[in-house]
Amino acid sequence: MADIQALVNELGGFAQKRQLVARGARDWDLTRAVRDGSVARARQGWYTTMDLGSRRVRAVRVGGRLTGISAIVDWGGWVLGEHLLHVSVPQNAARLRSQWNRRKPIGASRGICVHWDPPSTSERGSTWHVSLAEALRRVVSDEDLETAVAAIDWALYSRRLDTFGLEQLILSLPRHKRWIESWVDGRSDSLPESLARTRLRLAGHRVEIQVAVGNKRIDMVIDDVVGLEINGKRFHADTFEEDHLKSIQITIAGFHALSVSAKMVFTQWDLFYRAVSVALASPASRRSGNSGLPAG
Repeated sequence: MADIQALVNELGGFAQKRQLVARGARDWDLTRAVRDGSVARARQGWYTTMDLGSRRVRAVRVGGRLTGISAIVDWGGWVLGEHLLHVSVPQNAARLRSQWNRRKPIGASRGICVHWDPPSTSERGSTWHVSLAEALRRVVSDEDLETAVAAIDWALYSRRLDTFGLEQLILSLPRHKRWIESWVDGRSDSLPESLARTRLRLAGHRVEIQVAVGNKRIDMVIDDVVGLEINGKRFHADTFEEDHLKSIQITIAGFHALSVSAKMVFTQWDLFYRAVSVALASPASRRSGNSGLPAG
């Protein structure tokens, strides 16, 4: 008697019937495993041990794989907010199903965006994802600038994408989208930093990131004046003194020190930007030279 749950787990949590039969599973074994709940049918001929509400299962249930922003989210990439489920299906795909019910045709389902992709896309990636390059290409095509930049920043920072891969990605884009290369920067180490950098640049500001101050680095310097730190961590006693020391060092270096939380970047951007504008317009800022250091 085959252990269907173990076989499916060995195959990464998803398995087609033909894969299981090749490993000794019989129809009765499959039926028993579904009845006792050790595996579930994601789609006709597909078995899984994953959460049936997960993005991966929903994409396979439809009849395809995660692509675009949905793939980035599933990989743990930098994404703000909720997005439609993006599913890549082969150009000749048939019998597509609802992401929530394998017995129900997809029809005019809401909350999903289906992409009919050529064999060159279908042949790359994994059981439940397209390739990283294809997912990023789709993000650049479908999403707004800050979302696309954050996804590529994450891929570069996490080293899933190297310089050569970035160049290949840019060349695969339509010509009118290739300018995004000048906006991405793999030195940003978090989503709020990536979003803040893009939004400030869109507002016309000069932004430098990871600026050295003594033996430390400022997250970003805005117009050579404001030294911005974005704190994405909860308060922790062992960093309290270090964080305050850094603010002092930023001030001594001649910058207007400003520290905000990641939540403020996400949900109170207008308030944050008002603070930046006031700091840039202050008399002390106007007396500063281009270096950001106080004029003599």
